[in-house]
Amino acid sequence: MKMTLTLISICIAGLFVASRVIVAKVEESFPPVGSFAEVAGGRLHYAEIPASDPSLPPVVFIHGASGNLRDLKAPLDGKLRRHGRLIFVDRPGHGYSERGENDAISLPTHQAARIAELLNLIEAEPAVIVGHSLGGSVAAAFALNHSDQAVGLVFLAPATHPWPGGEVTWYYHLTTIPVIGWAFSELLAAPAGYLQYRNALKGVFEPNRVPRDYPERSGTRLVLRPQVFRHNADDVTSLYDAVRNMSKRYHEINLPTSIITGDSDGVVLAEIHSKGLEEDISGAKLIWLENTGHMPAWTDASLVADEILRISEIAAFGNGVADRAAQSARTRSSGG
Repeated sequence: MKMTLTLISICIAGLFVASRVIVAKVEESFPPVGSFAEVAGGRLHYAEIPASDPSLPPVVFIHGASGNLRDLKAPLDGKLRRHGRLIFVDRPGHGYSERGENDAISLPTHQAARIAELLNLIEAEPAVIVGHSLGGSVAAAFALNHSDQAVGLVFLAPATHPWPGGEVTWYYHLTTIPVIGWAFSELLAAPAGYLQYRNALKGVFEPNRVPRDYPERSGTRLVLRPQVFRHNADDVTSLYDAVRNMSKRYHEINLPTSIITGDSDGVVLAEIHSKGLEEDISGAKLIWLENTGHMPAWTDASLVADEILRISEIAAFGNGVADRAAQSARTRSSGG
């Protein structure tokens, strides 16, 4: 019995040390890349690129689950050479943004409110709001509750509607269980996640290949830090009830809207979320990408950038620029 307890203690100690070593390595590899702003509830970390075309509105990028601001910044900032001000935000509790003490901060409405406060603080409003995956629900909440600060929306493989059964992957639920979830995230999440990281990426990108430089440029291993892992689980497990209520109001959104989604997305059900948004938001444009998974910002970065620019131009100059924006996109795509 004593030997068994000793072995268990050694295993626990070993996992604890391994977890701390991995966390230290991840944070050294992916330090903060932007600035910090003090808002109610805690600091937000954001990265900013000045406008090359001051006539266009700012564009705010909201990442999805398990992500951070690098996940959208890496593939898109270089593609938006003629753009308004670009602002990439770590959602509360992710990347290097603080979570704060608000128990409801896992909800899209509360995260949108904190981002809205940031935009007010740094005078980056009204803006085009871009949301990927779970970040799409935050973008939708922003449009509903802070419409005076938004002039356009771009959804990338969004998660915005209730889905059949409302189930999520088992380890999200496990992580939210008191005591057990804490122990799991502190001892096992980092070592197991580090080992399974590349396999997990394949599932997110399928049927597309994972870009060779994705792990280094996206910094998504930051989610393996135990506290962030718990925050991520809270966000994911809260999402179903949040969008079940929020989606009833999407018909209120009256903004230029584009939805870009893969027809082979294995993470979210595009027929429910993306198609649902198209039906709910009057005038929304839905773009289906053939043989594409959950990461259009990486697999179709030029198209995504062109669509962000199109929405920005409509927001700035009105619907009369739609044809000019489309022609501009075709010219850039052909190298003209």
